[in-house]
Amino acid sequence: MNTNVDLHQLVERVGDAIIVADAHEKIVLWNPAATRIFGYSEQEALGKTLDLIVPERQRQRHTEGYSHSMETGTTRYGASLLKVPAKHKDGSMLSIAFTVGMLFDASGKANGVVATIRDESERFAEERALKKRLADLENPQG
Repeated sequence: MNTNVDLHQLVERVGDAIIVADAHEKIVLWNPAATRIFGYSEQEALGKTLDLIVPERQRQRHTEGYSHSMETGTTRYGASLLKVPAKHKDGSMLSIAFTVGMLFDASGKANGVVATIRDESERFAEERALKKRLADLENPQG
């Protein structure tokens, strides 16, 4: 494929959040969609760790997994779509779906990750409501 794509424009205009973090979990890229989804401006996010958006109860597991990925150069998730909770700047919880990819330096050593993230909060809430309605219909209380 021989295409001249302005990668800066692509990152700025895509509807999903694109976040890149270095080997130490510091955010080095935060696009406008990440601001829209999580509430933090690019200036607020750059240089911070991913703890900015990882809920406290998931932080230890996240940090251990991230460190393991940096050591091994692999992620156990591959191209799988991950669905997890996340934290908005205002403290509210989000339901997000994302894919993650490993990034490597010229010598082949893992030096970060890129995540493409979509806010699925509304869809997850609708799904929960439908499941509850179905359960109520299957188990009438009357």
